[in-house]
Amino acid sequence: MAEADVPTDRPVLLFDGVCNLCNGLVQWVIERDPDAEFRFAALQSDAGQALLERLDLPTDEFETFMMVDGEEYSTKSTAALRVLRRLGLPYSILYPLVVVPRFVRDRVYDVVAAHRYGWFGRRESCMRPTPEREARFLDATGPGGTGSTDRAAGSDDGAAAAADPSDPERPS
Repeated sequence: MAEADVPTDRPVLLFDGVCNLCNGLVQWVIERDPDAEFRFAALQSDAGQALLERLDLPTDEFETFMMVDGEEYSTKSTAALRVLRRLGLPYSILYPLVVVPRFVRDRVYDVVAAHRYGWFGRRESCMRPTPEREARFLDATGPGGTGSTDRAAGSDDGAAAAADPSDPERPS
């Protein structure tokens, strides 16, 4: 997907597409975002890579959750708090945590990020959204769904999550 093809009319949440925790959090946001304010893209996807390139950010690091809003972006705990603020009540009541120094908030974020595969597992490939949610994902209609590229995140510990064949959002 070319840089110019990546829509920026709504905030885009970039996430590690093979991380079970990250995928679960994306589903959590979707369920609490009835107005479909957010779009989503795996960092490993063509759209994710195009957004990273447009923002002049590394395209080979998949450790960071990001919210891209136009030409501005936030990462890690700041991105998470901004998402909660935009979801409205009751989630927005957590936004005042933004006054905690970012190095403290991001240290907690970094500990979870460093252990996320071991604690929550990982998928062999990026999830495919259900047909009802497909329009929310950039790259979802491409030849591999959200994970249409061959870019894979490195494993911290080699732990792999077993795919449930009955899960409609299972990796393919």
